[in-house]
Amino acid sequence: MKKLLIVLAFLSVALFVNAQEVEPMFVKGDKVANIGLGLGSGLSSYYKTSIPPISLSAEYGIADEIFEKGSVGVGAYLGFATYSWRSSYSYRQSRVYLGPRGSFHYPLVDKLDTYVGLSLGLHYYRYKYNDDYYDYYDNYDDFNIGLYSYWFAGARYYFTDNLAVMAEVGYGITYLNIGVSFKL
Repeated sequence: MKKLLIVLAFLSVALFVNAQEVEPMFVKGDKVANIGLGLGSGLSSYYKTSIPPISLSAEYGIADEIFEKGSVGVGAYLGFATYSWRSSYSYRQSRVYLGPRGSFHYPLVDKLDTYVGLSLGLHYYRYKYNDDYYDYYDNYDDFNIGLYSYWFAGARYYFTDNLAVMAEVGYGITYLNIGVSFKL
């Protein structure tokens, strides 16, 4: 345990010293749009995916110079996924998430925008089931809409001033989201 604490302390100091020399990639007034493709979800892996998880998000920088180089952004998120299965029965599950989100950015490495955040929004879920074998399950269709919150952590690596690849982990429409980002 003592060795683990020493290693964590060393890494913290190294990241702090490195962050002192790094310029922030996201500041007040910046506008960024993300397009992502999801990998992994809360659904079982044996379903055939009809439409892979897709996400769109946008963010606007509202404050900077927090903890010297940190910044805060607010924006919106839209995620969609549909999963289906067909054999002697058919099953289809669709999910849509729409809501605002907020994030805190802090630079750790040059050209890398690292951030964490929270989102609270509406979650639409639809479940359709049709069984040709059992009559009492024939044409079952249900849906619900409710509030849903999730956390996320991500990074954008900028190849140019306006183009980046991005990755986010969290519990949104998928566990891992990869894609591209455009600074507008």
